[in-house]
Order: sequence, then C-alpha cells, then structure tokens
Amino acid sequence: MQHKSQEDNIQMKKYFSISAAAKKTNVTSETLRHYDRIGLLKPSKKDERTNYRYYSEEDIIRLNTICSLQKMDLPLKAIKEVLEYDDLNKVIDFLTEAEKKADEKIADLQYSKQKIQAAKADYKSKLQYQTPAEDVTVKYFTKRVIMLSDNLKSPALDNLWNYLKHFYDKIDPEEKQSFLFEDLAGVYTENGISRLFALCIRYGNADGLKILPEGYYLCSSCNEENRIKKIDEVLQTVKTDYHTEPEFIVQQIIISGILQWHYQIQVYLHR
Repeated sequence: MQHKSQEDNIQMKKYFSISAAAKKTNVTSETLRHYDRIGLLKPSKKDERTNYRYYSEEDIIRLNTICSLQKMDLPLKAIKEVLEYDDLNKVIDFLTEAEKKADEKIADLQYSKQKIQAAKADYKSKLQYQTPAEDVTVKYFTKRVIMLSDNLKSPALDNLWNYLKHFYDKIDPEEKQSFLFEDLAGVYTENGISRLFALCIRYGNADGLKILPEGYYLCSSCNEENRIKKIDEVLQTVKTDYHTEPEFIVQQIIISGILQWHYQIQVYLHR
C-alpha cells in the first residue's frame, strides 16, 4: 500500500495543479477553466472524484504557445484552429495573414502617434501663445481647392479623428491616386448651409470640389464658445467697412490639443 502511494506521488510530480499551471504561465485559474470549456486546452488529467485538473509539461508548452499567439492579437477560435494544423504550409499561411493584420495595426498606431505628436507640439506652442489672437486682420490667400463633405456639417471628436479618411473614401478608386489632402479641417458655409471640407494639395475629378478664390480675406480667431458672436462681428465689419456682401464663410479648424480646437474665420473681400 505504501509502495503504491509512493508511485502515485512520483506520477503526480509530472503534473501541475491548476493554480501551479496558472502561476507558471502568468494566467488565471479561471482562464484555464475557460480554455477547458471551449476545448482550447484540456488538462491531461482530471480527478473524477474531486474534478481537480492536472496539467502535464506538454500542456504547459501548449499554454505558452497560446499565450504567445494571443500577443499577436489573434482570437481564441483562430488559435485553436492553427494548433490543430498538421501541415507547415497551413501554419505559414496563417502566420502570413496574422503578420498582415499586425502591419495594419502598426500603421494605425503610427498615424495615432503622429496625431499625438502634433497635439503635443501644439500644447508646447501654447505655452508661448496662451490664447489665439482675436484681432481682425486682412490676409492674402492664393487660390485654394477644397472638397466638401456630403454629410458632415460640424466638427466633433469622432469625425476629426482620422478626418481625411472620410474624404478619401468618397473618391472613386480610379481617381484616388490623383488626390492628396493637407492635414487640416474646415467648415464652408454658403446660403446658410455648412459642410466640413478638406483642403486639396493635389486633385482630379470628383464630386464636391469647390474653389476658394485668390485674394484678400478678413480673418479672425475664435473658440467654440464665442464662434457665432465672432462670425457676426466679422460679417458686420465686411459690410460696413468694405461694403461687401459675403457669398461664403470659411472657418479653418485649428487643432489645439487632443480634445480641443479653435477656428480662424475667413471672409472673402476682393482680389
């Protein structure tokens, strides 16, 4: 009887309890129970009386592999499938596709990083210039070509983030190579209708293109709180001092932080 107990102890040393296996691989015991339920990793032994799970060294290797694949941002269903492959070509194809998805995420993260860096630089500049100047000034602009949005009317956090994608998506695939936009946003208002726009650096044929004429513009900076009041003041100045009836208003959106922006109002005067 004592001899059999010693054999059992020796046999059990080849296995890890669920808590020991979890600790060894930096996961939780509940995670291992979940993997067991979905068939991703079943313990090599299970005590029929106590229902305790015991994991072999091979199970630990499989678990470490699962953890590594999860770090590639792969779903558990896909991980389960690839672990069952008995064909290296299938494994290579799977990992090639995973690599492609990782590259796409890296590109998205790189774009996000650029936005963060731009916001960081803007905050640094705000240390020198605490608030945007609100004095009305006259500025000269060369001819500009903008693309108007079909449905975006005012700036918001959800549409300013990854802003230019909205405009590239509305261009026919055959024409996309002809277009390049500057990384800024704006609001164009004509006949009481406002739409967001993107400024074209290079353009081809597409719906929604509009020309902002070359010439002098009366400009003033403002924030969201005083924007309506400032627009009224600029329009009144154009009418009384320049004797002009504006046909349109441009509001260039100046990103001043991750969650903040202000505007430069631009009203056309003359060439």
